[in-house]
Amino acid sequence: MHRFQSRSTIVRFKFASLLLCLKWLLAPAAVGLLVYSIVKHDMDLTYVAIGLGGATILTLIVQWILASRTRCPLCLTPVLATKGCSKHRHAKTVLGSYRLRVSLAVLFRGSFRCPYCNEPSVMEVRDRRGGGGHQLQARIRSR
Repeated sequence: MHRFQSRSTIVRFKFASLLLCLKWLLAPAAVGLLVYSIVKHDMDLTYVAIGLGGATILTLIVQWILASRTRCPLCLTPVLATKGCSKHRHAKTVLGSYRLRVSLAVLFRGSFRCPYCNEPSVMEVRDRRGGGGHQLQARIRSR
């Protein structure tokens, strides 16, 4: 499993994932509420639907900005941004979206599988201590 370099990257991933999921909920709700308000001729409800549509657009813009910096730690492709890159042949979708699958995995499992390189990544910070290989070599030499 691959890990991230900093805590701020993990926070950015979680926030962008939350906004992407929120967009998937707000857009159909705004459209449904707008249609319902037009059918019922309720002007107050129409204003609420328009406000919900505005909130959806604002969420979309903020998510787009944040998603451009949410990169896979291995292939460095932005996994929550729309890219024209080809996906891995074993990449899976949720409701036809690769990004929604990644964002749900980040929020609920704390790890995700990159749709481009198909490598798993966990929402943890890398251990910065000078490491694993050096300690093993020191143990071998001391024997």
